[in-house]
Amino acid sequence: MGERERILHHLENEYTEPVRDPVWQHIFISPALLAIAEHAQFQKLDRIRQLGPASLVYPGATHTRRSHSLGVFHIARRMITILVRKGLAAGETPVSGVTREGVMAFLCAALLHDIGHYPYAHSLKDLDVEAHESLASRQILADFAPSIRESLGIDPRAVAAIIDHRIDYRGPENVSFYRSILSGVLDPDKLDYLNRDAYFCGVPYGVQDVDFILEEVSPDAARGISISRKGITALENLLFSKYLMYRTVYWHKTVRIATAMIKKAIAMALDEGSLRREELYGLDDEEFFSRFTESRFAGFRLIADVRTRALHKQVFRVPFDESNAAHRRLERVGERLAREAEIARDLSSVLGRRVPPESIVVDVPEHISFEIDIPLSDPVGPGNAAGLDASSVFGRLGGADFSRALRAISVCARREQDLVDAVGRFDLSRYLGR
Repeated sequence: MGERERILHHLENEYTEPVRDPVWQHIFISPALLAIAEHAQFQKLDRIRQLGPASLVYPGATHTRRSHSLGVFHIARRMITILVRKGLAAGETPVSGVTREGVMAFLCAALLHDIGHYPYAHSLKDLDVEAHESLASRQILADFAPSIRESLGIDPRAVAAIIDHRIDYRGPENVSFYRSILSGVLDPDKLDYLNRDAYFCGVPYGVQDVDFILEEVSPDAARGISISRKGITALENLLFSKYLMYRTVYWHKTVRIATAMIKKAIAMALDEGSLRREELYGLDDEEFFSRFTESRFAGFRLIADVRTRALHKQVFRVPFDESNAAHRRLERVGERLAREAEIARDLSSVLGRRVPPESIVVDVPEHISFEIDIPLSDPVGPGNAAGLDASSVFGRLGGADFSRALRAISVCARREQDLVDAVGRFDLSRYLGR
């Protein structure tokens, strides 16, 4: 039995333990990986909601990072099985260095990719804290390494390196190949979270034809996977779905306000030295809310307000203009804190009372990629740099246009009528850049 036949036999015969899932029905996991999934740190993901404040708008959005992680593993196993089978059918080895041990490391990485994730979705994403991929790799090497060696018989450094691209891994596994599959335009993470989030929010926008998508992918030596010309429509559907989910769910006005309030509270505490960034690592949702209270730091009142849905009111909104230097500066957390403090000081003068800086929140969503950067497995004629021709709307318009359509700067104020009225009379563009 050759190496690829050995890999295919492993993928099709050793995943025998069923986990019932509302999105994918049965997820079959191997006894060895099930031992990893039973680790206390993986179970802790059940106490971190996948969408954080989205449940304020969509009450069903209470699914967790644990269920998402199992879903990503499920899609990853299906995808790598198809890539290996197509490689065998072609009678060639399109990707060198793919081994059974490497595939096991990849599937373990898919299962553990969110093990270092922060609580409350992406509220802390652009703060001065360590990336969750880096926290995941550290946790894998510290807490999961014995189980990975014992249960899977593989090097835990390979698992960590697939998740954290900054790790320089020089083992026999083709880590770059697995990285490009796990994190790319068409990856298991997106295929699960779009479908799962749509399911639990009760909206149709994120639903994908995963069976069709997986049948149209092929292994690619340089980029991990390629897609057939026939599959371009499915890829476009995925990117349109991502756009619509951001528009209606992830960046819904109420979700953005709650996210910005959480971010402001943590940013203020870090800036004033009332919080060390290390205190944010390894927390679940309950630990987050119980540790960061107003009795410790006044700005943490924002966190309690989010939990009780005492949300600020959006009083100003303007499209983000990338050509505006003042708007670009607002992408920096420190610049936003300065502008918020300035607005609060001026409001204090107008109202004749102190307006705390946490009463004003400036929100600037991060840039979101909608690029269609994936090669074609059956190119015909000229194409763009990614191998896709002008028949794709994403190729013609460019993914940046979709991000620009979503991004807007907003100013939110605590719901005190005199404060809201006073902010409404301010020329806020003077503070934010015209």
